[in-house]
Amino acid sequence: VQLQASGGGLVQAGGSLRLSCEVSGSTFSRNAIGWYRQAPGKARERVVGITAAGSTYYADSVKGRFTFSRDNAKNTVYLQMKSLKPEDTAVYYCNEGPWRTVLSGQFRSWGQGTLVTVSS
Repeated sequence: VQLQASGGGLVQAGGSLRLSCEVSGSTFSRNAIGWYRQAPGKARERVVGITAAGSTYYADSVKGRFTFSRDNAKNTVYLQMKSLKPEDTAVYYCNEGPWRTVLSGQFRSWGQGTLVTVSS
């Protein structure tokens, strides 16, 4: 199952965006979930990982600025991003699976990400 992220766009530094990702209803709340990003010329990195139990782990670079949330009724997870910086510019992806896979990012496939561009 490929998850499609949406909600990206162009925003000025200091601005905010909210990304969305619709998760399969059959696995929602059973799998761990991760938000990732890949900046031009760089490797994909995990932004936030959420265990099936709901524990949330943010990358140091986004702590205090990014917030994960979920809407169980809509099978949708969100990434609220505020105080955006030019270095947050990247294609953002979401994915789900076992916690060890969310940690490693070694998924078999990735859905289409959404581009976030932060101008200075």
